[in-house]
This record gives sequence, C-alpha cells and structure tokens, in this order.
Amino acid sequence: MRLALPTATRRRTVRRVLAPLVDFLLPCACIACGSRIAGGGLVCAPCRGRLRAPPAPRCARCDYPAGTGDRPGRPCLECLEWPEALSLARAAVALRPPADVLVHGLKYEGWRELAPMMAELMERRLATLLADLEEHVVTYVPTSSAHRRRRGYDQAELLARALAGRTGLAFAHLLERRRQKRTQVSLHPQQRMANVRDAFSLRPGADRLHRGNVLLVDDVLTTGATARAAAETLARAGVGRVALVTFARALPR
Repeated sequence: MRLALPTATRRRTVRRVLAPLVDFLLPCACIACGSRIAGGGLVCAPCRGRLRAPPAPRCARCDYPAGTGDRPGRPCLECLEWPEALSLARAAVALRPPADVLVHGLKYEGWRELAPMMAELMERRLATLLADLEEHVVTYVPTSSAHRRRRGYDQAELLARALAGRTGLAFAHLLERRRQKRTQVSLHPQQRMANVRDAFSLRPGADRLHRGNVLLVDDVLTTGATARAAAETLARAGVGRVALVTFARALPR
C-alpha cells in the first residue's frame, strides 16, 4: 500500500518539478534592464555589478565626494550647515543607472520586494561602522499619509525594517510627517528646506521609546534638507546622535 505524502511535502515536490517549466514559460526579467534572469531574481548580476558607492575620496561626515583638491580638515560645504545632531551620513550607492531605476521601482511601481536587496547593500556600506552603531535604534524618514495610502506602504520603512533585521538593531517608529507642501523632486535646495520646515513631529509615545542614538533610514539623499528636518525633530525630542543611511546619494553629473 502506498502512503500519501503530507500536504506540505506534496506542495514542495510539485514546485520543484514545475519550477523549470515556469521559468521557461514565464522567465524572470531584470527590473533594471529587462534581461532574462536564469533561476529567478529581481536584478541581474551585471546590473548589480554597476551599483557603485559614491567615488572616493569622500567627506568623513556626510560621505559626499571631496574631489582631488580636498585638504584634510577642510569643512565640507555639503554638510557645513547640517545640525550638530546629524553627525554622520552614508549612502550605499551613487544615484546613477541602474540605481535610479531601482529607487523608482521601489517608490512608485510597487516593487517592495527590492527592499531586502537594497538593505543588504546599505548594511555592507555600514560594515566598518556597525560597532559604533550598536546602541542605535533604527527608524526612518516617513512619507506623507497620502503617499502611503496611494502606494500601500512606505518605502523608507521597508528599507529600515530590512536593515534592522540584517544588523540586529532594534526598530522603532519615531517620526510622523505632519505636512509637505509639494514633492521635493523638482525643487532647488532653498525651496527644499522651506518645503520640509516643521514637516515632522514625534509620534505619540515615541519620547518614551528612545532617548539615545538613532540610525535614520531613507531611500535617497539629495540636498539633505529632509534629513536635516528629521534630525532636528529628533534632537528636540532628546535624541543624542543621528546617523543617516540611504540606499542612494544624488551626485552632480
């Protein structure tokens, strides 16, 4: 008499048998370039290889490329006016192809499955700093409630949760966005600052969650206006040190 396999075992067997056929009939395509990915996945190996960190040498504080004429000890103009609480910024990659396509896919096209891969690159960028970040709580720069309803999720929260899981750091909801007049994308630096001034507030009860140091997560760092506003809100709430990590950093062409 033949014994029936348990339901879970049968399902795994069916998946294993059908996987090659599904891959042949419905091949996975790279989100960045559209090429077929044998064996599945979201981003092909060549596109992953094109994801590069901002070029060195970089500012020790804000990670902005300093250029060949940099002198040790010279203040970086990119972070010269940052609040004292925003002590450090790091970006996994420069916002250049295919990084821009991945950011757009996560933010606007519903590809939330990209978050773990992007968080993996962020963790690698922080590898030499993780010992200094042990006492930090991971939080994120929240999007507006309207954007969250429209997308069904907050892309920065997805990145923050994935990064917390990879690093073992605690995760907490600390900020909420009170308002934003319009999107930051098309604004000049001074307009960006005005647009996010007083945009954030501490979530109810968050002051009891954490008063130490925070690792603030966002998808892209452009001028730093949004990160500055978020860090200032955290500092007023008693947070000591804010370190910022983003997936990408926008750089001049």
